[in-house]
Amino acid sequence: MAIVSGKPGVDGLSAAVGALRAWQDEGAPTQLHPGDLGWFWRWGAEATAEAVRTWSRDGRILAVGLLDGPDLLRLTTAPDAWRDEELARRVADDVTVPERGVLPAGKVSVEAPTGVRLQELLTERGGWGFDAPWTPLHRDLTEPVHHPGVRIEAVGPERAQVCAAVHRSAFGGGRFTAERWHAMAAGLPFTEARSLVAYDDRGSAVATVTVWSAGPGRPGLLEPMGVHADHRGQGHGRAITLAAADALRDLGASSALVCTPTANAGAVATYMSAGFRPRPEVRDRIRDV
Repeated sequence: MAIVSGKPGVDGLSAAVGALRAWQDEGAPTQLHPGDLGWFWRWGAEATAEAVRTWSRDGRILAVGLLDGPDLLRLTTAPDAWRDEELARRVADDVTVPERGVLPAGKVSVEAPTGVRLQELLTERGGWGFDAPWTPLHRDLTEPVHHPGVRIEAVGPERAQVCAAVHRSAFGGGRFTAERWHAMAAGLPFTEARSLVAYDDRGSAVATVTVWSAGPGRPGLLEPMGVHADHRGQGHGRAITLAAADALRDLGASSALVCTPTANAGAVATYMSAGFRPRPEVRDRIRDV
């Protein structure tokens, strides 16, 4: 059967999320996680469905991509399809030809796991280089996580505004609101997720994180984590990261994952202080024309 690609529609998002959950494995390199779709869901189910692409054969999803912006496709494939030649060629055609409706002409990026056949095809076709490196970090959750030593509260509807305010301060933007948190929390991936807020000894909200489980025995994801701009340099990043790892362990995750630009040395150091260990750097493929 030929490879069929397209948008899943809102009704098809459940199948895409389910495929991503099933593909998460301790032995796999960094790849698209259901939590990535969960975080995007803050824009609503319709926008998420519009940003997702799937590639299938005979009704089975073999690859899932997320347009995390108009010029960046984040993609992963089923474990047994990493070297599938037909799939790799179809994806390569779809990301290269603007008329296919995946990526536009000009400068674009593709994030795909190291070792998939697609990576080699992009090199063979020419015009695709490598972008700045990112550092994936991993923490095993076999053993209990050390208590962060600060007050941690789970975010529900009544605390969405607090979570959103800390996030806006941490990332310097005004787009994440309580309404966006509610949209995210209504998404399918949030059934296995938690948002947390850390408070200092004066009762101020100082840091926030959302964690995403892919199911018991599978790696979970931190996305995003941020510290309020007025409370940096006081260990709150380490504290909320420890709380995130503990929450994922409680959700049954086998490990906790996070990925940050290598150039952000402070973030790398924060995660390492909370027991995360760096893995080999990864780079997006970039067509800079």
